[in-house]
Amino acid sequence: MSTTEKNELLERVDRALDDVRPHLAVDNGNVEVVDVTEDLTVKVKWLGSCVGCSMSEMTMKAGLEQAIKSRLPQIQKVVAVN
Repeated sequence: MSTTEKNELLERVDRALDDVRPHLAVDNGNVEVVDVTEDLTVKVKWLGSCVGCSMSEMTMKAGLEQAIKSRLPQIQKVVAVN
């Protein structure tokens, strides 16, 4: 994937996460897109109260991954790096 393609994909992933961010913000949390790998894995970093939250794994699958894959079906998986 070219640098241009990767940057465009990062932007699109970030915009997809805007659907979830208001729900995270209610609990003083957020999420940051760190990278999209060659095998189309999105790496994110939990921010604020989401760091270490016991619900973060459920939020990852039911919130982040669903929001991203609904707009970008080519994405294979979403993982947290922290």
